Amino acid sequence: MTYLKISAFFAALAVLVTCSTSQGAEPLSSWNEGKTKAAIMQFVEKVTTPGSPDFVDEPERIAVFDNDGTLWSEQPVYFQLYFAVDRIKALAPQHPEWSSTEPYASILNDDLNKAMSGGMKAISEIVMASHTGMTTEAFETVVKDWIAGARHPKTKKKYTEMVYQPMLELLAYLREKGFKTYIVSGGGIEFMRPWTEEVYGIPPEQVIGSSVKTAYVVEDGKPVIKRLPEMNFIDDKEGKPVGINLHIGRRPLAAFGNSDGDLQMLEWTMAGAGPRFALYVHHTDAEREWAYDRESHIGKLDKGLDRAQADGWTVVDMKKDWKVVYP
Repeated sequence: MTYLKISAFFAALAVLVTCSTSQGAEPLSSWNEGKTKAAIMQFVEKVTTPGSPDFVDEPERIAVFDNDGTLWSEQPVYFQLYFAVDRIKALAPQHPEWSSTEPYASILNDDLNKAMSGGMKAISEIVMASHTGMTTEAFETVVKDWIAGARHPKTKKKYTEMVYQPMLELLAYLREKGFKTYIVSGGGIEFMRPWTEEVYGIPPEQVIGSSVKTAYVVEDGKPVIKRLPEMNFIDDKEGKPVGINLHIGRRPLAAFGNSDGDLQMLEWTMAGAGPRFALYVHHTDAEREWAYDRESHIGKLDKGLDRAQADGWTVVDMKKDWKVVYP
C-alpha cells in the first residue's frame, strides 16, 4: 500500500470516528473517560452551541497545534533532524570534504551524538547544508520521497505512522464543530507542508513554522523560488504568537502544545477575551511511547507544566487518558 493510501486511510478513519458524533456515537473514542476528555468536550460544546452565553461565531473558532510531541512523537530527536541526517548522507558524494569536516564527518560515521556536540552551530550547519540551495519545488519532492519511506530507528515505523490517534480524532472533532485547525511548529514550514494535509487534514496554507530565506529568480527562462542558506524566522517560544498574528490575523480560541516552547502560544491564547482553552500533552507513557518532562533535552516541559497547574489549563496524562497512542 502506498504512503498516500496509508495516510489517506488514517485521515479517513479519524474523520469517520468524529463524524459519527452527528449520529449519536461518542466522539473521541480513543480517549478514556475522565476529566481531560470531559474538559475538551465541555469547552467545545459551550462555544459552538447556539444560544449558549459562551457561543463563538465560526470565523473566530481558531485552534492551533504544535506538531512535534503534540501531534506526533519527537524522541529521541526531532524527526526533521533525521531527515537532515539522511539528506547529508545523500549529498555526501558531492562534498568529499565532508568526510573530514565536522559535524558532517560524525554524521557519515553514524555518530549523531558527536555531531550534535557542536550545539546550535552544528545544527545550523546541518540544516543549511541539507535544506537549502534548491528550489522550493525540488525541496518538496525530496521531503515527499523521504516521508514516504523513512523509518524511525527505534520503532521501525514510518514517521507518519507515529502520529497520535487521539489527536487525529481531536482535530477531526474540532473541524466537525466549525473550528479551523492550524499547525504552529518550531519545525520547518516547508518540511511539514508536503504531507500535513494527507496525514492531519491540515492544508499547507494552515501550516506555520520556521523558515529559511527565499528569493525569486529566473533559471533557464523559468521563474522559481530558491531556498537560501540563511534563517528567516524561528517559530518557537515568543515566535509562535508572532507567527500566528502574521499568518492568521486572529487570536486562537484554543491552543495545544507539549513543551515550554509552546508556553507563549498557550498564554497568549488564554489572554484573549471570552472563553479560551489551553491543553498540554504530558508524555507519561514509557511503554507505548516515551516518558519525559522537566529534564528532557527534547520537548522539555517545566515552566509550562507549572503554569498549567497554577492556571488550571488542561493537561493530558498520556498513560491514563489515551486508550491507544498510534493508529
